[in-house]
Amino acid sequence: MEQAILARHGESEFSVKGVMNGDPGLAGPLTEEGVEQARALGAAIRETPIGLCVVTEFERTRQTADVALAEREVPRLVLPELNDIHVGKFEGGLLETYRAWARDRSPVEIPAGGESRAGVGERFTRGFRKVLARPEETVLVVAHGLPIRYVLLAIEGTEPRPVVESVDYATPYPLSRTDLEHAVERLELWVKDPIWRT
Repeated sequence: MEQAILARHGESEFSVKGVMNGDPGLAGPLTEEGVEQARALGAAIRETPIGLCVVTEFERTRQTADVALAEREVPRLVLPELNDIHVGKFEGGLLETYRAWARDRSPVEIPAGGESRAGVGERFTRGFRKVLARPEETVLVVAHGLPIRYVLLAIEGTEPRPVVESVDYATPYPLSRTDLEHAVERLELWVKDPIWRT
């Protein structure tokens, strides 16, 4: 891989309600607005040769990729390592309820039935390492806000925070191989010593 284009899925039925969903087994299709966002993503990358599209196990990422690449024959690869965070007892609850809990917890604390921010960070690094190892020159990664924000923070030279900013729906973030490698390396260092530094 020489270039990765990261993109969050389009608006889904979960996200428009502000509801947490970390279980890929639950149906959560795009809204009509989400489909339009996915079409806009496709238009934005229409002139870019895409050798592979990585998606997660969630319906919203697969549907976004299908709409964005509707007129192109691009192979898919499902990477569970880039799935959204498992929120355990917060599944189906409001995002703000989870964020209120997360603000005051260490990165290694695990909600009942879920996973910690440090744990999910380690999982994300494994997923992005698999992207880096791909032979295709350009890889489109349609994933979720959290893995993309963790990478963007690392590129800015910072680590994950208790609560991170959202990522715009279906917006392409092109990264060079060097950018992604450095981001993953920084995130791997944080996983080894997971404390909030900001």
